[in-house]
Amino acid sequence: MKLKEITTAIFVLLLVGGAAFLWFSPSGMQQAPAVTVTTLDGKSLPLASLQGRPVLVTFWATTCPGCVQEIPHLVDLHRELGPKGLEIVAIAMSYDPPEQVKKLVLMKQVPYTVALDTDGSAAKAFGNVQLTPTSFLLDPQGHIVEQKLGEMDMVQLRQRILSMLPGNHA
Repeated sequence: MKLKEITTAIFVLLLVGGAAFLWFSPSGMQQAPAVTVTTLDGKSLPLASLQGRPVLVTFWATTCPGCVQEIPHLVDLHRELGPKGLEIVAIAMSYDPPEQVKKLVLMKQVPYTVALDTDGSAAKAFGNVQLTPTSFLLDPQGHIVEQKLGEMDMVQLRQRILSMLPGNHA
């Protein structure tokens, strides 16, 4: 094997290992970081203010094909479970131009909260998120109960959220 092939293989193993760690991490009950994001309409949103309901925080980018593919599924999830208490906060990565984010959100008619992480502080607080999509499901007490690098299994996610909503036992 050439050095380049070995280096590539090691990188892939580290990437897969990191993704597995995020998915299967026993530290899944850690408290979500106390971050405040700025929504597209310029309002400050402390994530802690959403405690009391399940919250899906997803880091995304307009240039990420998987992120864009997930939008219609997140819209459906929001329309179904938002009235029952689910909050979705999609945080655009710092390298994503705000005007590009606004344009895509308008084009896709995104009804859930979209925020800008212009300085990268939210991504850093959530474990230095660099790859998109990366999502975190928070329980009503604000604990991270699931972390996912890559596109989410919407059926499994929906069931997990339903189990956290009052009066639902999926």
